[in-house]
Amino acid sequence: MQYDYSKNKEEKPDPVKADVKGTLPAWLQGTLLRNGPGMFSVGETSYNHWFDGLALLHSFTFKDGDVFYRSKFLRGDTYKCNMEANRIVVSEMGTMAYPDPCKNIFSKAFTYLSHTIPDFTDNCGTNIIKYGEDYYATSETNYIRKIDHDTLETYEKVDYLKYIAVNLVTSHPHYGKDGSSYNMGTSIADKGKTRYSIFKIPPTAQDKKSPSLKDLEVICSVPCRSLLTPSYYHSFGMTDNYIIFIEQPFKLDILKMATAYFRGVNWASCLNFHSNDNTLIHLIDRKTHKPVPTKFITDALVVYHHVNAYEEDGHVVFDVIAYKDNSLYDMFYLANLQGGLDQPKKMGKLTSKPEYKRFVLPLHSDKGVDVGSDLVKLKSTTAAALKEKEGKLYCKPEILFEGVELPRINYDFNGKKHRYVYVTGVELSPVPTKIMKLDVETKQMVEWSEENCWPSEPVFIPAPNPLEEDDGVVLSVVVCPEPGKSSFLLVQDARSFGEIARASVDTDIHIDMHGVFVPQRT
Repeated sequence: MQYDYSKNKEEKPDPVKADVKGTLPAWLQGTLLRNGPGMFSVGETSYNHWFDGLALLHSFTFKDGDVFYRSKFLRGDTYKCNMEANRIVVSEMGTMAYPDPCKNIFSKAFTYLSHTIPDFTDNCGTNIIKYGEDYYATSETNYIRKIDHDTLETYEKVDYLKYIAVNLVTSHPHYGKDGSSYNMGTSIADKGKTRYSIFKIPPTAQDKKSPSLKDLEVICSVPCRSLLTPSYYHSFGMTDNYIIFIEQPFKLDILKMATAYFRGVNWASCLNFHSNDNTLIHLIDRKTHKPVPTKFITDALVVYHHVNAYEEDGHVVFDVIAYKDNSLYDMFYLANLQGGLDQPKKMGKLTSKPEYKRFVLPLHSDKGVDVGSDLVKLKSTTAAALKEKEGKLYCKPEILFEGVELPRINYDFNGKKHRYVYVTGVELSPVPTKIMKLDVETKQMVEWSEENCWPSEPVFIPAPNPLEEDDGVVLSVVVCPEPGKSSFLLVQDARSFGEIARASVDTDIHIDMHGVFVPQRT
């Protein structure tokens, strides 16, 4: 059956009790909170790209064996302005909004001028992040929106620029055991410099009434290797002692971006993949707050999602999902998705299948080592780091799996050596058709799939007092466009990967992007 990616969804702000089949663990209490685009046209105007759709939050709440569903559009400034005008008036990455033809010449001139240095959207439809005790809807701009994770109400807009000079920020932070959050963003031509800044947000602010962002601390700033073409990135890696940042040759052209509105093109067209450039891997020491002196490079690639990173016997190991080009973004233009999953010949195709790659960065010196030598001493991987010259290593990854995306692990193992990864399975279409559990030690996998079912990112929830890494459950929202079949939340035993329950909801659930599980407070 075909899923209509351009169809506007209806929100369900009041809790809807799901029909639960199977048995839920008694300890599973809390809310799975998800985010993704849900409205693609306003009035007679439409978005060009699926990522641009107005953010629709939805959640599944587990309470004493019952499951309750609700959804609500994020009421940001973007949403309100669009609704008031009954047309798209705020530009998104893949869709430029142009002046209303009825506006006078002075209003049009101001609109054009304001797009030279973009004031980005607050349509935060990519993920949910936690800073301190607060939850925020986020995309990758300098704006985030505080939300109520129970009611899905939208609260104040927060501008990163009030706390740190960053115009773009990732939607995938890391969290410390003490509740601290770590994230990174790009400062575009600030004081004549373009740089990447990694920052830490404490679990609580000194002033209890203020947001934790007020006490933000910059850990490290890394200069961009090209002033006017910073790298795009969606996530980064972190271990106990290091931060891993991939400066990839998928670059945003600032000059083209500044003139995009005048030229009648969207900002996404200013993102270009430079296949002849190498990829620079920055390894930053969390104690010294400086990059290590060794220069690590690899072939041109595009990475959206880091899986995990850890340290082992004098090496930093990190896993990513990598592409050979940037075709993934292009495939989500709505024109490329209209063929639908039941018409694969009409649907846009990826030219690069996603690969699960493992890189290894040796921490020991290469002095006295011959050019061409492999400095990786781990026997558990075929990944290599070949000396090109003094202080410069070419990193050759090991490919562990192909056709997988949206990786999640047991987050208790974040920054530690892990064994299991939960992913969605994709082929040359960007849309997941199955959920998989990967064993990175044995290279084996098990999968779940069902006809005419399109699952979302799987989220691992650990059991209380777990004995093993995979003690827990995996939750995934499954959309079923087939008439007469309800979409549902799938609950799997993480160890066996067998289905133990599903909570079906008689409503039109949307395909989402990312989210978090919020445990019930005890």
